[in-house]
Amino acid sequence: MPNVLVVDDTGSIRLLIRTNLELAGYEVEESIDGESCLEHLAGLEVLPDAITMDVMMPRLDGVSTVARIRKDARYDGVAIVMVTTQNHPSDIARATEAGVDAYVLKPFDPDELVETVGRAIEERGGR
Repeated sequence: MPNVLVVDDTGSIRLLIRTNLELAGYEVEESIDGESCLEHLAGLEVLPDAITMDVMMPRLDGVSTVARIRKDARYDGVAIVMVTTQNHPSDIARATEAGVDAYVLKPFDPDELVETVGRAIEERGGR
């Protein structure tokens, strides 16, 4: 069963993403911001297949978090899907440059989110 780490500072958004992914058969863990995401990843023996990442978060924003994850070869197989309200072309370009695999805009269609996460995992060579 594929697993996903959901990173968002808004509890209701984390719950919404978690619920939709769990209904699709994913195991889900959560982090509340970029710093806690990096700490969480560092403590894992089994890495997630994917991470959903918000952009606007306290302590460490999503784009900076993605850039740090992509600098570490241990996480090469982890797909990253940006889930955010930030839809300006420059926001999307920054996220792509940092290393995201896909970009989903809030408010999102639940089926689109699940399909995008699954496709990103497949493209990264995951389950």
